[in-house]
Amino acid sequence: MKIYNIAVIAGDGIGPEVINEGIKVLKAASEIAREFEFEFTYFPWGCEYYLKHGKMMDEDGLEKLKEFDAIYLGAVGYPGVPDHISLWDLLLKIRKSFDQYINIRPIKRLKGAPCPLKEAKLEDVDMLFIRENSEGEYAGAGEWLFKGKPEEVVLQTSVFSRKGTERVIRYAYETARKLGKSLTSISKGNALNYSMVFWDQVFDEVGKEYPDVKTYSYLVDAASMYMIKQPERFEVVVTSNLFGDILTDLGAAIAGGLGLAAGANINPERTYPSMFEPIHGSAPDISGKGIANPLAAIWSASQMLDFFGYDHLGKSVLNAIEGVLSENETLTPDMGGTATTSEVGDRVVEILKSGK
Repeated sequence: MKIYNIAVIAGDGIGPEVINEGIKVLKAASEIAREFEFEFTYFPWGCEYYLKHGKMMDEDGLEKLKEFDAIYLGAVGYPGVPDHISLWDLLLKIRKSFDQYINIRPIKRLKGAPCPLKEAKLEDVDMLFIRENSEGEYAGAGEWLFKGKPEEVVLQTSVFSRKGTERVIRYAYETARKLGKSLTSISKGNALNYSMVFWDQVFDEVGKEYPDVKTYSYLVDAASMYMIKQPERFEVVVTSNLFGDILTDLGAAIAGGLGLAAGANINPERTYPSMFEPIHGSAPDISGKGIANPLAAIWSASQMLDFFGYDHLGKSVLNAIEGVLSENETLTPDMGGTATTSEVGDRVVEILKSGK
């Protein structure tokens, strides 16, 4: 029987609570399949670890992680630890070191999920964002000159390599072709006269190899408006690190809130492990109360199943999430219910095992 070894970094705040429910669902999926098993190894890294040890993870943390088939991340962030430390010393460190250059964020409205767009039909909100995940605006390049002086200057440099730009755009074209959907590129070429002009150029160059894929290109400000006014315009979307970060949070609000927002950080070549996570943050204000919404963590578990080639199981988990939402009986307070985190996870498992 195939065994998948999963590194679990539950992290801070509600991270451990929601990850527990995702693991519960992954175990149920393996029981249904009867052809593979998951083995989970836990690492206590994160902000609370940082406050005790002065570092977000062990010095040899990356060496430990690279032996696993995938990483399941809960959340990082905690009062007293600056966000740039928690982001750069763990999350971005893993993404960059393991060349997880593809970020996949589904923006799909499920049955029963709330939507602030009153006129939007269920099928109107069904986007797949493919975000460049290793360079761009988050490359960490720049300078801080004359610090503390009147002439102080900071330079934040975006890095767009041909290799990095072309590979994410090609991945998006391949995905759109496979799904039989259109591909939209989002940039800002009218104002960012180097990076985004280059992005647009590469998008057009690669597109010549995919004449069967219908394409659109929008400036990021126009795209933001269209996502609200006409979300049905978007099917597969490719964009830069920063724009993808912002627009997918907007998309999450449209599709039901951050409690339903999942993300996958993919190394397509599988040279290194890929990482799966809910993207809602650690929410320390509700940590330990047992009311955190685990559906985003469970959705990211569904993405992990897809990644391992069990698309039918990934779809079944997504259907079970939709079942919980449609019933409107076992939901956490953020979704208007009174259920606990574990009760929601249990109900997802019940529906999953029932095959409904």
